Amino acid sequence: MAYTTIDDPSEYFQTKLYTGTGSSLGLTNDGNSDLQPDFVWIKGRDFADSHHLTNTSVGLGKHLRTNTNAGDYTNAQVVTAVASDGFTVGSDAGVNTNTKLHVAWQWKANGGTTTTNDASSTGVGTIDSVIQANTEAGFSIVTYTGTGSNATVAHGLSVAPEMMFFRNRDATDVWIVYHHGLASDAETDFIILNRTDAKADLATAFNDTAPTSSVFSIGSLADTNRSSSNIIAFCFKSIQGYSKIGSYNGNGNNDGAFVYTGFKPAWLLVKRTNSAEAWQLVDNKRSPVNVMDEVLRPNSDIIEQTNQGGGDSIDFLSNGFKPRSSAGQFNNGSSAYIYYAIAEHPFVSSEGTPTTAR
Repeated sequence: MAYTTIDDPSEYFQTKLYTGTGSSLGLTNDGNSDLQPDFVWIKGRDFADSHHLTNTSVGLGKHLRTNTNAGDYTNAQVVTAVASDGFTVGSDAGVNTNTKLHVAWQWKANGGTTTTNDASSTGVGTIDSVIQANTEAGFSIVTYTGTGSNATVAHGLSVAPEMMFFRNRDATDVWIVYHHGLASDAETDFIILNRTDAKADLATAFNDTAPTSSVFSIGSLADTNRSSSNIIAFCFKSIQGYSKIGSYNGNGNNDGAFVYTGFKPAWLLVKRTNSAEAWQLVDNKRSPVNVMDEVLRPNSDIIEQTNQGGGDSIDFLSNGFKPRSSAGQFNNGSSAYIYYAIAEHPFVSSEGTPTTAR
């Protein structure tokens, strides 16, 4: 039995903590493997500022923010370079305020190398797309030009994505999130990354069609398919022992529902779906021991929230996670939640070696 195909998750994902200097700052990762990032998500921890997202498909001078509905902004002083094991930030205050604490989450795609899918030539999809894919880690960055009408787009993962973040780069639109755990009709349901809203039901988002191993579908919704707009999609698929995209129901008490992932988590994104609630993001670098309560919220520019023993508390375990409060952020008793988790270490390695609890 293969427990995992990825023994060292740091080959594909890492979290980096750093203190800003206000001037060009080269940062080196400290994982077991070197990681040259293709998607860098940075947030100031002890000061209010946006979440700043940069990727190598669009280019390092263009950036998005998860907490706003604005499109791309151009700034040469955010992420100025990527290296074989890290990246450099410039003087922009959002990513490098002097003496302030910052966190950067990094994903590896394909080293910045993209492939163009000419739909008319390949017969895959109905419109062209530019793809940077990492099939081993279940992650791809896809860019395309919207048509305003039903279309299919190649994503490059070779398996159906389970979670996708869509952003119109040219217009004031919202971040549309597809997640296969939203409901039995997840092809119609979606949720918004830059808001606290509960899930919504609108067939025009994904043309009421599930993604396949080769394409995802988009309808006439402007946020995913505005005519002539440049649109980006970040696509994710669960990989055994490395990542898990799933859902759970809260139980409403301090001994929260145990959620099995098959690995010790390093990073976790959670959203309540049946009622308004902020997105919750925790990681093992900002919260190195249980109970974990250092929380950032992708829908907000607020500082890191710390609430030991309160509504933001959660434990990372050797094979999953468990909320440690009855509050609505993670564990309301009558609520459903979706999540995306990435591993620190698989529960059992490919050699059959188990990991330990925290």
